[in-house]
Amino acid sequence: MPQEVKKEETKKGPIGKLKDKIEDADEQIAILSTFVRLGILVWSGSILTLAYIKLPPSFGIPEQKLDPTFIASVFTGVLATFGVQTAKGKGASGGGLTRLDVEKIIEKAAQTAPSQTIKIEQAPVQFTQGPPKSDDKYEM
Repeated sequence: MPQEVKKEETKKGPIGKLKDKIEDADEQIAILSTFVRLGILVWSGSILTLAYIKLPPSFGIPEQKLDPTFIASVFTGVLATFGVQTAKGKGASGGGLTRLDVEKIIEKAAQTAPSQTIKIEQAPVQFTQGPPKSDDKYEM
């Protein structure tokens, strides 16, 4: 009588199923990292939400006094990994100042207060104070 070989099928978790469906290791890591980032995003978003709402007393959870600054920075950092950027104020593009904007600011500053603007376009330049070094050659 030949013996039948029975293979025991073990239940696979989500990571095992992921390995079976996607063969490339880089893609597996990318998907896993996306899930980790989503988990952190959900966690930080829920903590931020709880920091600003007052829960009903029937839940029996005491009110937490916390500074949400760190959690907000984690939240915006994770959002940035997904390509989402927050804009501050009305019409803010996040692009910074253009050359034209800087020139306008310098022109307005020159009209309001006496000042001198030095623009250096070639580097390196060193400004030192004191007598010249012995190897420096001066002619006056």
